[in-house]
Amino acid sequence: MEIVGRVPSETGHAPPAPPPPAGYEGTWRFTAPALDSSVPQARHAVRELLAHQRVPVHDELMASLLLIVSELVTNAVRHAALLSPEIAVEVSLSRDWVRIAVEDNHPYRPVALMADQGGTGGRGLLLVTAITEEAGGVYDVDHTASGGKVVWAALPLPGAATSPPPSR
Repeated sequence: MEIVGRVPSETGHAPPAPPPPAGYEGTWRFTAPALDSSVPQARHAVRELLAHQRVPVHDELMASLLLIVSELVTNAVRHAALLSPEIAVEVSLSRDWVRIAVEDNHPYRPVALMADQGGTGGRGLLLVTAITEEAGGVYDVDHTASGGKVVWAALPLPGAATSPPPSR
C-alpha cells in the first residue's frame, strides 16, 4: 500500500503524523551451530549489533539482554542440539522495544523448572522470566511452521510507550 497524502479529519485538521522511525529499527538474524562455543559468540554479536545501531540501552538493560541471550542459546544447545544442529538468533528493534529470539528445530516447548538447592542448572528460564517481568517485558514461546520453536523475550527501551512489543 502506498500512502500518497493525508486525509483531513472531520474537524478539518489532519491527524498528527507518526514519528519517524528511529535509525536503529530493524531485524537482524544469524545462525550458529548448536555448540557451547555459540553462547559467547551470540552474546558478542548482540552486544556489537546494539552498539553499532546506537540503540539507547543503559548498562543494566544491556546486561539483562545479554543474560537472556546466554540463557536462551544455552538452552537450545543443551536441549535441542540432537534435533537441531543449527540454531538461529534474531534481534528485532523498534522505537520502543528490543526483542531477542532463539529458534531451533526441536518441537517441545521448554518449561521453567524449580531446581533443587544443590543443583547447578535448571534455572535459566526462571531467570529469563524474572528479568523480563522486572523490566516490564514479555516472554513467550512460538511454534514454527517447520515444527520447531522460537523462544523469545522482548524488553522495553528507555522511554518506551506502553504498547505491547512487536510479535513475530
